[in-house]
Amino acid sequence: MFGSKQGNGRAERNVAARMGRWSAAHWKTATFGWLAFVAVAFALGGLVGTKNVDPNTSGPGESGRMDRILDAGFRQPAGESVLIQSRSARVGDPAFTAAIEDVVARVSKLADVQNVRSPLAPANAGQIAKAEDAALVQFDIRGDKETAGDRIDPVLDAVAAAQRAHPGFFIGQFGDASAAKAVDTVFADDLASAGLFSIPITLVILVVAFGALVAAGIPLLLALTAVFATFGLTALPSHVFPLAEEASAVVLLIGLAVGVDYSMFYLKRERQERAAGRSERAALEAAAATSGRSVLVSGLTVMVAMAGLFLTGDATFASFAYATMIVVAVAVLGSLTVLPALLSKLGDRVDRLRVPLVGRLRRDDGDGRIWGAIVDRVLRRPLISAVVAAGLMLGLAAPALQLRIATPGPDAAFPKSLEVIKTYDRMQEAFPGTALPANVVVKAADVNAPAMRDAIRRLERRAHESGQMGESITVAVNADATVANITVPIAGTGTDPASNTALAELRGEIVPETVGAVPGAEAGVTGLTAAWKDQGDQVKAWLPLVVGFVLVFAFALLLVAFRSLVIPVKAIALNLLSVAAAYGVLVLVFQHGVGKGLLGFSETAGISPVVPVLLFVILFGLSMDYHVFILSRIRETFDCGATMDDAVAHGIRSTAGVVTSAAIVMVAVFSVFAALSWLFFKQFGVGLAAAILIDATIVRAVLLPATMKLLGEWNWYLPAWLEWLPRFEHAPDDVPEATPTPTSA
Repeated sequence: MFGSKQGNGRAERNVAARMGRWSAAHWKTATFGWLAFVAVAFALGGLVGTKNVDPNTSGPGESGRMDRILDAGFRQPAGESVLIQSRSARVGDPAFTAAIEDVVARVSKLADVQNVRSPLAPANAGQIAKAEDAALVQFDIRGDKETAGDRIDPVLDAVAAAQRAHPGFFIGQFGDASAAKAVDTVFADDLASAGLFSIPITLVILVVAFGALVAAGIPLLLALTAVFATFGLTALPSHVFPLAEEASAVVLLIGLAVGVDYSMFYLKRERQERAAGRSERAALEAAAATSGRSVLVSGLTVMVAMAGLFLTGDATFASFAYATMIVVAVAVLGSLTVLPALLSKLGDRVDRLRVPLVGRLRRDDGDGRIWGAIVDRVLRRPLISAVVAAGLMLGLAAPALQLRIATPGPDAAFPKSLEVIKTYDRMQEAFPGTALPANVVVKAADVNAPAMRDAIRRLERRAHESGQMGESITVAVNADATVANITVPIAGTGTDPASNTALAELRGEIVPETVGAVPGAEAGVTGLTAAWKDQGDQVKAWLPLVVGFVLVFAFALLLVAFRSLVIPVKAIALNLLSVAAAYGVLVLVFQHGVGKGLLGFSETAGISPVVPVLLFVILFGLSMDYHVFILSRIRETFDCGATMDDAVAHGIRSTAGVVTSAAIVMVAVFSVFAALSWLFFKQFGVGLAAAILIDATIVRAVLLPATMKLLGEWNWYLPAWLEWLPRFEHAPDDVPEATPTPTSA
């Protein structure tokens, strides 16, 4: 399909053009090679298997150190509790006793249950609520704690049977294994819902954008095959860097977004060139040399941004990094190889199966009339436009100054309709702090020594006197008497101010002045509240390092791509504005509760620790997609002899249609995630959707043209001492001029 013309030789330095030329000339090899690659990658993943991040892996800080001491001193099984509660009966009543004994009998006979502790035993009086309207049957699940969720179903069935046998009581279960099972179920359901809704929504948007089913189907199929290939490929590095469970959702989210975007950029440019009168060969070559290059630069920018997550040293973030980098790399590869191969074979038949009305309304030249009118007005008053747009962006970003990192508790992170969450809420009310207690860990040569036993008693007394901790404190000592695990129920939900205040008192006063004061002893506090606090502190420490890495490497990449000092500085500034505005929207929604009824959540404590870092690297990378695409078109027009004003106006008008369509696809897909049940997905989806919407409208239609106009030819300023940088031509110099050509059927 492509000719062998080299022109002045500059096109040979365009990697995307060379890839497109080869793929078009060997369309069978490129197409069937791609399908074979996807099939082999997916099959290889199933064969090798994926190693997931162990949710029980010790985290950072003091809680992580104490968890490692516990793991070394104890073989800790998964603990479970069955809550038995009544509105009318009291513990000791015959009906209440019968319900407790029935639960104890049912769980005791299960092979995977051990160490059943009945509240009716005199030593377990702490398992009866003060109001005597609730009691806890506690037990452990045999075997490894991390796999206990796989063995919990018979226990859940037994508890459900007890509930049916005693309809006058509430009987529900909560614990390590049952919570893990619920999380897995919610995650699987959410991921299925994301795929179920995002794929048809994307297809509808693409049909509207292209007006034909064939043209609409190609970007979606390429994106989906990139996602499936990545699901397989991530299995290989997962044996070195275990894969976080949430990473598959991120792969689907980002894979659909960038896969569709890259294909749209390429396909739309090819259609525009055909509408301008180029032959099929020339149109395809022009698309490869221009949009193909933009796809390559955009993909590299996203991958560089994601690579910043490796600096955190955290297994979960590392898995997000390589999973996203793989899906972006695969999407770029597909766009630069199989897409030109398909277009070379289909030619104008890519517009087959036109949709009535939509197909007739579609404009192949891509000229955006609405955005064109906006840009014309912006270019007439660039300073006022820039000030107003920047002021609006800063106003949206202002709430980000109040951003608060807080891991949501189970009651906020998951739907209230889950049985395990209903039980958790009731347990928190009847036994405050019992569901998510703090664990004071003590390591010493002999924790049964008189001095240590006396220190533990003083700790219990101080905890009771504080008014922030429950009475049912338990002490467990390992077989070697070298480690003690003191379980202390604390006030609050685990993440609210009451829990954090109790944790601060434990760490700052009670532990150091009691068990921590014994010579030769090592003591500290762990538990979910402590782990969440330490994780949040670590994220705050990581963020500047990750941000610095992304900014430096993004600057270097854009400097080389556009041979300008001004363009990368301005791109970074505009992208930071978009990210800050997205953070501001997150704070308004998830801290101030704006729209929480619509999104279906109740907790407004703060933003999950993973979200700000992950959002920054993804948003920074995705924002560059549009920026690179539009700037490349402006530079291409400018290099062909147009004035700066004409180049800006033409560049934005000619890309408005595809940028708008691509942004709508992204916003729609991300909005699907905002509607899912897990709070992490809601925060992630809202942040991404808000940022892309802001970026594709205020930034690209107003701030970008306004600043380009104000700076004029200074946009392309490059000092003489940087002239050694390689040159990458933006205009397809070796492509023949457009000439009227008959279209094929």
